[in-house]
Amino acid sequence: MNSQETTSKLVANMDEETKYLTPIFGSEASDARMPLMKMNDKPVEPRIAYEMIKEYLSIEGNATQNLTTFCQTYMEPMATKIMAETMEKNAIDKDEYPMTADLENRCVAMIGDLWHADPSEQPMGTSTVGSSEACMLGGLGMLFRWKKLAAAAGVDIYSSTRPNLVISSGYQVCWEKFCRYWDVEMRLVPLEKDHLSLNMDTVMNYVDDHTIGITAILGITYTGKFDDVKKLDELVEAYNQEHPKLPIRIHVDGASGGMFAPFVEPDLEWDFRLKNVWSINCSGHKYGLVYPGIGWVIWRSKEALPEDLIFWVSYLGGEEATMAINFSRSASQIVGQYYVLMRNGFEGFREIQERTLDVARYLAAEIEGMGMFELYEDAGHIPIVCWGLKEDANVAWSLYDLSDRLRMNGWLVPAYPMPADMQETTVQRVVARQDFSMQLAIKLVEGIKKEIDTLSKARFVTGNTQGVINTGFDHSGRSAADRGDGVQAKAPTSQK
Repeated sequence: MNSQETTSKLVANMDEETKYLTPIFGSEASDARMPLMKMNDKPVEPRIAYEMIKEYLSIEGNATQNLTTFCQTYMEPMATKIMAETMEKNAIDKDEYPMTADLENRCVAMIGDLWHADPSEQPMGTSTVGSSEACMLGGLGMLFRWKKLAAAAGVDIYSSTRPNLVISSGYQVCWEKFCRYWDVEMRLVPLEKDHLSLNMDTVMNYVDDHTIGITAILGITYTGKFDDVKKLDELVEAYNQEHPKLPIRIHVDGASGGMFAPFVEPDLEWDFRLKNVWSINCSGHKYGLVYPGIGWVIWRSKEALPEDLIFWVSYLGGEEATMAINFSRSASQIVGQYYVLMRNGFEGFREIQERTLDVARYLAAEIEGMGMFELYEDAGHIPIVCWGLKEDANVAWSLYDLSDRLRMNGWLVPAYPMPADMQETTVQRVVARQDFSMQLAIKLVEGIKKEIDTLSKARFVTGNTQGVINTGFDHSGRSAADRGDGVQAKAPTSQK
C-alpha cells in the first residue's frame, strides 16, 4: 500500500471515529429531513436518529399534565427497565416463553382473587392488548352462550330479529364496535340528570329472549360513576327465576374501576360475589398502574366461558388454553403487570389509590367552592372529577373557552357534550392518576382560577358552545381533519 492510500485510509478511519464525537446538532445528519412518505436512502447514525426523534416528540406536551386520559403515564424506573428488557418476548408463544406464560397465569389468578373468583369453579382468564379487546371477548362469551341456550329453548337464532346487548348510553366505544362487528343490536338505557349511571328502574324493560346479556359499567367514561351492579344482580335474578331456560347474565366492564374498587371499597359488591356476574374485564394500563396497553378478562367458571372461544396450544409438555383475539404481541406489559402487583402488594396498591383519590376529592371541593360549577362527579368511587357550568353562572364564556385557556399552560382538561338524551349538557373532566400529586392539583386550581378571571375580564370571548376553537384533538386520537368536521368536540371514547 503506498503512502497516499495509507493516508486516505487513516483519514477515513478518523472521520468514522470523530463523527461519533461531533455534537449531535453539529452533525450534517441532524439537518436531514425526517422521512415522511418514503424511506431515506442512507442509514442515519443511531445517536442522531434517537435525538432527532426525541426532539420531534418533545413539543407535544407533558404527559403528567394530560388530565384527559385514564391511561398510565408513570412507572418506576425498575419497571420500565424490566419491560424494556422483555420487549422481544412474544406473549402468544407460550411454548417458547413458558416462564412468561406462567407470569400471565399468575396475574390472572391474582386479579381473579381481587374479584372474589372461587377457585372451585375453575375461573378462566387471559391478558389482552387493552380492555377493548377484553370487552370484545366478554361480549363474544355472552353471544356464544346465548346462541347455545336460545337454540335449546326453541328460539330461532337465525331469524331477522338480531340478538341484543343492554347497556347504558354512557358506554365506551369498544362496545359499539363489538355490536357492529358481530351484528348485535345495541339497546341503550339513556342517561339522565337524575340517573347518571344505568337506570335500575327501567333496565329490565330492554330485555327479551334475544338479549345476550347486560353490561354494567364500573366507571363510566363520561363521569366515572359506577353502575349499581348489586341491584342489577337482584333484578336479573328475579328475571331468571321466571325464565329458567334462557337466563340473563352480567358482564362488568371494570376498565376503570376493576383495579380500583378492590383496594378502596373492598366491601362494595360488584364482582364474582354476585351470582349473575359471569365475566369481568379491566384495563391494566389504567388503575392497574401499567403503561399501555394491557387488559384482562376473567370468566367466573369454565361454564361461563363457551368452549368455542377456547383454543389449545402446547405448553410445558401439556396444553394451555388461549382465548385472546390478537396473536403476536410483546409480553413486556404482562411482565410489567406482574412487577407492579409484586412490587406494591395489596397495601401498596391501596396507598397509591387512596392518595390519588384524596387529590381528586381536593380538586372536587375546590371546583365546587368556586360557586359557578355544578359537580356531576366528585370522585365518589374513582379519582374522576366532572363538572358543568350552573344555569345561573351568568358568564359570557363556555367550558370550551376554559379548556382552551388551560391548554395554553399545558393542562389538558377536556370539555365535551354528554351522551344521547343529555347532549345539551357540556362538562369538563379531570382524571387523576398516581403521578398527579397534590402539589400539581393545587397548581391546576390556581390555573383554573386565573383563567376564569382572564375570561371574565376579557373584552372578547368566543362564547364557544360547540368546541369550535378546539385543538383538533378528540379522545379517539383523531384530528379534526380525520373527523371531517373540525367543529363539534367529541365525547371521550378511547380510554381503554
